Amino acid sequence: MDLTRIDEKYAPISDEQVDFLNKVVKSKNSHNLVTKVDVTEIYEREFKNCKNETAYCTPYTLLRLLADLVPDIPDKLLYLDIDMMISDDLAELYNKDVSKVEFLAVKEKYGCWLIWPDYFNAGMLLFNMKKIRETKLLEKARELIKTKKMLFADQDAIYRSKTKMSFLPRRYNEQSKFDRKDTLVCHFCKRLLLWPWFKVVNVKQWHIDDVHKYYRCTRFDKDLDEYITLKKEYEGRKV
Repeated sequence: MDLTRIDEKYAPISDEQVDFLNKVVKSKNSHNLVTKVDVTEIYEREFKNCKNETAYCTPYTLLRLLADLVPDIPDKLLYLDIDMMISDDLAELYNKDVSKVEFLAVKEKYGCWLIWPDYFNAGMLLFNMKKIRETKLLEKARELIKTKKMLFADQDAIYRSKTKMSFLPRRYNEQSKFDRKDTLVCHFCKRLLLWPWFKVVNVKQWHIDDVHKYYRCTRFDKDLDEYITLKKEYEGRKV
C-alpha cells in the first residue's frame, strides 16, 4: 500500500523486492510463492483521514480489516504480524479447525488482565473468511475504525465486532517467553521488563543484539544470520 501522502516511509513493496523474496522462498520449496496485492485504492476508499489513521501503530495495521474486500482471498486465512518468528512447521497452526468460529486467536499478555479477560492479541489471527462474510465481522470493524477513536484501533475494532471466536494456547502467539521448546510462534511485540529495573522495550527480531541482550533469545540465530546475508545480497544488487 502506498501511503506516502502521510509519511514518505510508507512506500509500497516494489516488484524488485517481490522478485527477490520469491527467489528466497523458492530456494526452500519450489512450490512457494510470494504474491503482491496492492490495496491502496481500497484503503483510501475505506479509511482515508479516518479517526484511527494516526493510531498507536502505522496505518498498515488496519490492512487486516480489508481482507474480505480483497479478490481471491481464500476461505481460510492466516494473518501474522511482521514481528513474528516461526520455530517449526506452520501447518500445525493453519490446520486448526475454524469451521464453527469467525477466527482463532491467543489472549493478549497484558490486555487480558488490564482490559478484558477475553481480550486477544491480533498479531496472529486464523480467519474463517466464509463465516466472517456471513457475520460481517470486518465490515462492522471498519465502521468502528471510521467513527470511533480507539486505543488499539484494529485490535479493539475486531474485539468489539466479533460474534464467535475461540482461543488457542499461548504457544501459537507467545508474547514473552521464547525459550519454551513447544512454542511455535514467537511475537516480538512491545513488553515490560521488571529486572534490573522497570522499563518498556520494543525490540524486534531484526534488532539482533538487543534480542540477545534483553530477551536472551538465541533460537533464531541461524535464521537471522541468513537474513543478514540475504539483506547484504539484496543491497549489493541495488548498488
